[in-house]
Amino acid sequence: MKLLVLKKSSIIAIFFTILIIGIGSLWAYKTQHSYPTVSLGEAPETIELVTGEFKTKTADGKEIESYRWDPGTIVVEKDKKVQLVIHGVNGDAHPFHIEGTNIKGTVKKGKATVVNVTFTKEGTYRLICETHATMENNGPMIAYIVVD
Repeated sequence: MKLLVLKKSSIIAIFFTILIIGIGSLWAYKTQHSYPTVSLGEAPETIELVTGEFKTKTADGKEIESYRWDPGTIVVEKDKKVQLVIHGVNGDAHPFHIEGTNIKGTVKKGKATVVNVTFTKEGTYRLICETHATMENNGPMIAYIVVD
């Protein structure tokens, strides 16, 4: 019959190895049910829009054009953080405001304008280009933001 003889240093090494594995297993088990102590917040919903332009000629050769936001209508949830990313594609600059808010800005060709907003009241808000607000000014360049 053979007996296993271990040195004191080997027993200590085995003990600490088992202890470390046990602590690691306990930590892994506990953290799978843990929650962060700091609120990271919810990421905003991102909605992409672009500026667009329609051009044509009438029968008598007169050129007519109209600018627009695309999409023309978006729906967002009340009290939800929203990030509007508006890309300037057509037209040099489109100064805008959102009715019923204090949000103003300008979308420039080749650039993206980012607007962070949370709508606290239900309803329909108009995103209006101040340069193209009417038919006489190649508009109306108006998008509708429906808050539900």
